[in-house]
Amino acid sequence: MTTTTASDAAPGPGGGPAKAEPGTAARTEPAKESLGSRIAARAGGGAVRVFLVLVGLFWLMPTIGLFLSSLRDPADINASGWWQIFTAPAQLTTENYTRLLDNDIITNSLLSTILITVPSTLLVVVIGSLAGYAFAWMDFPGRDWWFLVVVGLLVVPVQVALVPVAELFGAIGIFETTFGVILFHVAFGLPFAIFLLRNFFAEIPRELLEAARLDGAGEIRLFTRVVMPLGGPAIASLGIFQFLWVWNDMLVALIFADSKNPPITVALQQQVRQFGNNIDVLAPGAFVSMVIPLAVFFAFQRQFVQGVMAGAVK
Repeated sequence: MTTTTASDAAPGPGGGPAKAEPGTAARTEPAKESLGSRIAARAGGGAVRVFLVLVGLFWLMPTIGLFLSSLRDPADINASGWWQIFTAPAQLTTENYTRLLDNDIITNSLLSTILITVPSTLLVVVIGSLAGYAFAWMDFPGRDWWFLVVVGLLVVPVQVALVPVAELFGAIGIFETTFGVILFHVAFGLPFAIFLLRNFFAEIPRELLEAARLDGAGEIRLFTRVVMPLGGPAIASLGIFQFLWVWNDMLVALIFADSKNPPITVALQQQVRQFGNNIDVLAPGAFVSMVIPLAVFFAFQRQFVQGVMAGAVK
């Protein structure tokens, strides 16, 4: 006695056996999940989220400790750690910030830091955007060679240029001036800015630029109306990077800034060297110096993430 199969029972056209429909086996038999798929499926669970929150809190622990220390009396700071504030909340006081505002050295250094950081950031963003557009979409003699020079400048460390640039600034009379510090930061920030924005602008569809040119748009109008809006995320990312680098810089400020009115990083270092026990000024000063760049970062967080992820799905 013979056994009748499914193909024998349902003959196909012409009397032959029917062929199985493609994908039938895949639909009838459940696919086995791989180990990577199971891990990825569980990665969005509550346990992972709790773990990431704990990691974030651990990363913020020094900032939290500095903030709580800035709200304690100097005697309490010298007597115990900042975590004691949870058992003795009466230690909280804003008197340290009052002393900070009365300290002319710290307040003047904050103003000096702003006068250095804001122009250095704006100049790098503006000049880098123009140069990046030129290298991406304009034809001029030696364009590729000049871009290779820009890429080569990325590997030049700041320490190599300190002595020759200091001698040059001294010869032209801008050593220990705000303009000299700004010029140094702009010069060393432009190679990275041009490299970043040129690569981003080059990803803009050519058809879009050609359509704008057919409508009568010149290079300036094309740059301001088409390229700049599309390059907003990359420009915002560049601005955040430059702002953080200049604000937190100490080496260049220590050498080229005015010693009588230094930026905040140098002023805090001088306070430690001259008055090692004035923690009531150092703690709030260090926290203010830290919280300003953090505020700038969180204010432009959306643009920063968009700029970092730009091109990842292309």
